[in-house]
Amino acid sequence: MTAWIYGLLMRGLSLFLPLWLRRRVRAGKEDARRLSERYGLTQRKRPKGTLIWMHGASVGETTMMMPLIARLLETPGRSVLVTSGTVTSAEIMAKKLPKRAFHQYAPFDAPQYVARFLKHWKPDLAIWAESEIWPTLVLKTDRAGIPMALVNARMGTQSIEGWARREAFAKQVFSCFDRVLPADEKTAIGLSQFVDTPLTSVGNLKYDAPTLTFDAAERKSLKTSLGARPVWIAASVHAEEMDVFIKAQKEIKEEGLLILVPRHPGDAASRMLLGGHPTLKFAQRSKGQNPTAKTDIYLFDTLGEMGLAYSLGDLAVVGGSFSPELMGHNPLEPVRLSVPTLTGPHFKSFAEVYAPYIDSGAVKVVEETDDLAQIVRTMMTDPKTLPEMTDKASAIAAEMSGSLEITVRALEELL
Repeated sequence: MTAWIYGLLMRGLSLFLPLWLRRRVRAGKEDARRLSERYGLTQRKRPKGTLIWMHGASVGETTMMMPLIARLLETPGRSVLVTSGTVTSAEIMAKKLPKRAFHQYAPFDAPQYVARFLKHWKPDLAIWAESEIWPTLVLKTDRAGIPMALVNARMGTQSIEGWARREAFAKQVFSCFDRVLPADEKTAIGLSQFVDTPLTSVGNLKYDAPTLTFDAAERKSLKTSLGARPVWIAASVHAEEMDVFIKAQKEIKEEGLLILVPRHPGDAASRMLLGGHPTLKFAQRSKGQNPTAKTDIYLFDTLGEMGLAYSLGDLAVVGGSFSPELMGHNPLEPVRLSVPTLTGPHFKSFAEVYAPYIDSGAVKVVEETDDLAQIVRTMMTDPKTLPEMTDKASAIAAEMSGSLEITVRALEELL
């Protein structure tokens, strides 16, 4: 594989782009009103002054960049363009981005669309997050003379091995970056083979992310509705693990309420959930329903309210971790809100984030799904375990911070 062959391949695939986009629109994975952005077109004018372009795959990457955006915008005369590829990330960015920052969908990675995108925006700096590498975008950005940084770089063994099988192409792509800042040592070692100088980890930016916010008045209102019952949270739950949490709640519904936050609100799994369990009583947040004393499961199926959901819990279980096909989600969100945290056994994508918390007992792993109900029941009735977990987690979070400052300094040098 060479850059020329890859570009030719993507140019050929672009012939099918209209069909592919139409299918994604029907599946709810594209915004029909903004399809032109996939072709590198936009109605928005380039802002005057310095424009910093940040690119991430989806919600996790774009949310992780929020503290970085805030720091870079402290200098007057700067604007930030954020690109991503999912509808959910676009919706969340519309709510969260500060003034002088805005979102666009990333163009399809074909030469003609990338050229159009770069010609319009002419960014002064391009920042890529984690592992979202589109070769045409990278190569053409470099050829345009735009400084580039790969921040919070995180790649699993399979991804690194995949690049290594195309070593010459990998060197073409990764040598374009003026700074590569790995989030962990495994990524640092893996990417070192594709760049001129050995890399070292600077730490994970997620450790420095701000605590999730929530509306205090809304929390007070919901706490009143929930009453004195213990509450456990199942967050970022995928369709294939939904039954794990339903089964557990059926066993302990007399003792506590479950707030269930789907990873993808509004999907088929959430709709099936509501109609498939007649022995459970549901309240659905997206329909304005508040829980009552008889509610067994409060379906928190809204966007941008994860902080509020976690703030209501005595205990949180991070989903995306109870099926071998899944690889876990970020445990730092509940940890920062001082909510004792559990995870299932499948969290490969966040193994290095979890490691110090699990080793110290600050986060616990539910190895067998059938044990979930008993573990939740025991922990919610134990007056010592939950506070001890919270104290340990707070100490680790303070110890692991610092990567944001290193990253900001590196980016300011490029600017």
